[in-house]
Parts: sequence; structure tokens; C-alpha cells
Amino acid sequence: MSTLQPKHQRLVLGGLAAVLLIVAALVAAWALRSEASYFYLPGQMLSDPPEPGRNVRLGGMVREGSLDTEADGVTVTFLVDDGADATGQAVPVRYAGILPDLFVEGSGVVADGRLAADGTFVAETLLAKHDENYVPRELEEMTAAQARAVVADTETAPAQSANVP
Repeated sequence: MSTLQPKHQRLVLGGLAAVLLIVAALVAAWALRSEASYFYLPGQMLSDPPEPGRNVRLGGMVREGSLDTEADGVTVTFLVDDGADATGQAVPVRYAGILPDLFVEGSGVVADGRLAADGTFVAETLLAKHDENYVPRELEEMTAAQARAVVADTETAPAQSANVP
């Protein structure tokens, strides 16, 4: 038999639930802190760099003429700037792996990786951004009429499926 009155038992249970909820929130915050990836522009990374080894994202433009492939054929280095001034500050990036199809000098890129102690951003993944004039290879090989038919099919397909009971 419990010596606590029902009113006090509810108070103890409520207190335990609050403590468990706070502990769960702290564990979730700690886990997200180690997995969160902050996004930096080149100017931000140069003026207020993240601590070396912290996982961050760098987004900007690949500077024209800066792309260099090393002797191993897999590792590339290039500069990422904000695209406004080609003579301005840029972050040196090093990446070892297969480059995305759309990755070219002068295009947008988002690199996920870590800033090394020497100021070089070591990318683990690269995402190439394309401009508004991008056309998929499949559509390039089609005639204009075929491309319009494919686009029309893709635009009407969700409407047809919405009518299905």
C-alpha cells in the first residue's frame, strides 16, 4: 500500500513525466547537433569560418579557370566564390570522387564536407546546380513536337490519376 495520497501520486507521476520529456529533448538536441550541417556562402566561410572538422555545406559558383585535376585523375581542386566578382575572395575546395554530370566551371555548386585546418574545404559530396536553360538529354534528342507531347503527358497524368476513385 502506498502511503501517498492519490493527489500526491499524480504529482509524482507528472514530475517524472516532465523529467523524462526534458531528458528526451536534450538527447534529441545533442544528436541533431552532431548531425546538423550548416550552410555557408564563400564570404561567410572566409569571414567567420566554422571550426575545423565540423560538417558544413558550402554553396557558390565554381570560379572559371580554377578547376584542376590531380595526377590520380580522381581528385579535383577548384575555387568557390559568390559569383559576383571573379577577382574576389574564394574558398579552395578539394574533392576526390566522380564529378556530377552538370559540374562545370562557372556553374553553381553545393559541397558537403569539412573545413581543414589549412583553410581548404574538403568536400565529401558535390551537388551541381544547373541554370534555367537546362534541358535533359532525353528531351534534347526529341523533336519539338515529341517534347511537347511528353510534357503534356506528364502534366495530365496526375490529373487523370486524381479522377480515379
